[in-house]
Amino acid sequence: MADFDAMLRQAWERNAQDWIRWAREPGHDSYWRFHRDRFLELVPAPGRLTLDIGCGEGRLSRDLAAQGHRVIGIDPSPEVIAAARVVSPELEFVEADAADLPLENESVNLAIAFMSLQDIDDMPGAVSEAARVLTPDGHFLAAVVHPINSGHRLDREHPERPLELVDNYFDRRHYADTLERDGLKITFESVHWTLQDYFDALAAAGLVVEALREIEGTGVRWSRYPLFLHLLAAKAPQPG
Repeated sequence: MADFDAMLRQAWERNAQDWIRWAREPGHDSYWRFHRDRFLELVPAPGRLTLDIGCGEGRLSRDLAAQGHRVIGIDPSPEVIAAARVVSPELEFVEADAADLPLENESVNLAIAFMSLQDIDDMPGAVSEAARVLTPDGHFLAAVVHPINSGHRLDREHPERPLELVDNYFDRRHYADTLERDGLKITFESVHWTLQDYFDALAAAGLVVEALREIEGTGVRWSRYPLFLHLLAAKAPQPG
């Protein structure tokens, strides 16, 4: 695929204030509508340290802390990190690149990338770094836009119509999706990765998938195909 350099980081920094408003409107984002309860079901019990990769304004970090996790949230955007610190000064939030984590080897029991891998310029590097900081018995938990979703276009005016394949499914491309609802507007800028791309990144990092969930929506508009993918992986056993 093309080298996007820091395209996604720059895009999310441009959209930081829109994202903060969007994410904090009660019940507005897909986190509340489709993800939260099903994702939290996959979260292992609290350990010594939980890492929230691409924490944004801190909503998942807050939910994890409420469940007893000691959380460090990281995000490359200074704006969203500042917003997270204002709401949750008791939690630790660090401005950092997911592909260059400021953490020691084997220092984290659980690394979570909730809806962030498709928004990271170096997705395989981020998965590799997550595996590096995991303890031998640690877990990696992720949610991503399902490749069926990012690879197709839904006719929003006529959602009952068949999905339309956008370009080539195997073209790992940068895309933007602008949504406007209830007076709020946000542009999501991401990379379409194939299912194999995610699994190749996990395998290269020495991670083995233990659980997989395809998350559908509700109603005619969203229930005919998976919107998101949740997966839980563990470090592969080392020889000897």
